[in-house]
Amino acid sequence: MNSTLKCILIDDEILGLKYLKLLCEGIEGIEIEKAYVDSELFIEDLRNNKIDFDFCILDIEMPNINGLQIAEFLKDKPFIFATAYKEYATTAFDLDAVDYIQKPIKIERLQQAINKIKNYLQQKNPISKTIQLNSYKGKIIIQANEIVYITTSSLESRDKVILTNNLSEITLKNITLDNLTDLLPENYFVRINKREIININHVKFYQSENITLNILTKEDKEIILALSEVYKPNFISKISI
Repeated sequence: MNSTLKCILIDDEILGLKYLKLLCEGIEGIEIEKAYVDSELFIEDLRNNKIDFDFCILDIEMPNINGLQIAEFLKDKPFIFATAYKEYATTAFDLDAVDYIQKPIKIERLQQAINKIKNYLQQKNPISKTIQLNSYKGKIIIQANEIVYITTSSLESRDKVILTNNLSEITLKNITLDNLTDLLPENYFVRINKREIININHVKFYQSENITLNILTKEDKEIILALSEVYKPNFISKISI
């Protein structure tokens, strides 16, 4: 992923658009490709391949073509809704919005949303790393991005169990979490308590004491892991990269 991300802004209120552009220009690594006050013009340019961008920040309440309709045209491009109306939040996330910011926008909240965009784009184009480990079935080779989380075995604390993204489990022989942390890509994996390491790309949301992952068990139940105070600061710093 390029270090500088190209952004499109869409808002029918000129003053709001100028303010949003000013905020974005204050965030490192963001380049404003173009700012549109006319949503129809954006759709025209998009259809004619006149613009090149990595993500979009757009309002919802706009004449002719609103933000929810625009989202349908964005296909694989991530987007953030920035609006004064909180009632669209459920619909926005149903459309796979990366984030939903309520106006008036604060720079700290915008930075948080753009961090989510960066994480999304990293997940979409992950740095693949192959790891060789010892399991009870012999040597295994696994791609780091296949790992959802790693937990300490309940049968033998020296062993660790990997949960993969297809919900299979692999038991590793006699290895510490510190050793595994050294082997895994540091931008993607973080210790969250004494017993577990997670892939931050699988974090759905987190609270003060726990983390909910974005995949379900084979029984269609949520996976909720403990977040300890000791490891919380490092987790938050990683999730905000």
